[in-house]
Amino acid sequence: MIDVLYFAWVRERIGVPRERVETRAETVADLVAELCAREDRYQAAFADRQSLRVALDQELSSFDAPLAGVREVAFFPPMTGG
Repeated sequence: MIDVLYFAWVRERIGVPRERVETRAETVADLVAELCAREDRYQAAFADRQSLRVALDQELSSFDAPLAGVREVAFFPPMTGG
């Protein structure tokens, strides 16, 4: 089981801030594919991966990163600051 967290407009499109997911995914991209196969709301949230960032156990990562040993995956838009 992996805790999946959604922030900002990703959360708005999916409709929940977090969920516990049972997955056989080996990478973040595999997890996204599993989620998108569930319902249209996931497809809408992950339609443009270029505008998404991912963190594994609170460390910035990439969509091709392995999920072995990961407890938490977070998806969020790029942050900007001033």
